[in-house]
Amino acid sequence: MRSRVWRGTTAAVLGGLLAAGCGSGDGGGGGEAGTAAGKGDSVGYPVTVTDCRGARTTFPDAPKHIVTSNASSLELLLRLGAGDKVIGTGFPPGKGTLPGELDAQAQQVKVLGKTLIPKEKLLGSGADLYIDTFASMNMGAGMGDAPTEEEFKAAGIKHIFLKSTACAAESKSPVTDLSAVEDDITSLGAVTGTRAKAKELVDGMKEKVEAVRKAVGGTPEKERPTYFFFDYDAGTKQPMAVCNRQVAHAVITLAGARNVFADCDGDYRQVGWEDVIAKNPDWIQLGVRNRGSEAGNEKAFDEAREWLESNPATKGLKAVKEGHFLRIGSERTTIAGVGNADTVQEIAKTLYRGKAGRR
Repeated sequence: MRSRVWRGTTAAVLGGLLAAGCGSGDGGGGGEAGTAAGKGDSVGYPVTVTDCRGARTTFPDAPKHIVTSNASSLELLLRLGAGDKVIGTGFPPGKGTLPGELDAQAQQVKVLGKTLIPKEKLLGSGADLYIDTFASMNMGAGMGDAPTEEEFKAAGIKHIFLKSTACAAESKSPVTDLSAVEDDITSLGAVTGTRAKAKELVDGMKEKVEAVRKAVGGTPEKERPTYFFFDYDAGTKQPMAVCNRQVAHAVITLAGARNVFADCDGDYRQVGWEDVIAKNPDWIQLGVRNRGSEAGNEKAFDEAREWLESNPATKGLKAVKEGHFLRIGSERTTIAGVGNADTVQEIAKTLYRGKAGRR
């Protein structure tokens, strides 16, 4: 059985992980949104942000009518307190997907497209800002007929990206931290005039991740448990691997685990069950998408586990035989957002619980 090194302070640090709180503070100063801009929420304009290739977009003041491409950017705006500026979204979050008040607010946002927003509807939406999670400049025929930058400009719509997701395919190296997610939050805070809240959210994420780093950072790489994210909703015939450019890879790595498909360049890739068997992971995350209720989620987790336990190709896996499953939803693992830091904590507490002691 694989041994794992545990430092003397680890148990104490992990014991306090769930108590890690969010920091708070005022915004900083500067013109680029990726750095702190201004000393308060009402100053700091103009604000400039860049896309994946460095093209600059400048905001002389805060946008008033925002459309989001999917639930990821919508959730970030809601958490920043800028939800009242959102007039529409694509890929809307299912009812119950977001926590508490955020869910109620999200359900009030007009749905412009259940998946991608049709080009004509987006251009005619009345938006002055479109936040794109998908890097439309690279979408091609497979992602629909996206507006050109000239068409956005003619419609009076500024077009910016969540670089933590939109730039993943162009990244030159694996993503191993949440800095891109934190930069997106900082940028959106600067653009929407919610810098103080953005700093609070980012500080909270950093505090949680740092607590995990202190707990598991001393464990040698070769002795860290191996980990497979089982995307149950992507289908069971041929598994979808989380590769090293996907934010989930950073989440897994920061939690003190080793993604079994860390050698896969890109964000996702279809693999075969023989590949998973060859990796023989120590732990498997049952990645299911939110069903809108606790009962629905538990049922989906049960189904994913039962499939692994009954399928001839997977029932002999080490993680399956030992019952090493994590019941953590897909969204806060694979979609960039504040919840990524919570998932880092949850994975770490589960994988290292035996050494830390039960509470």
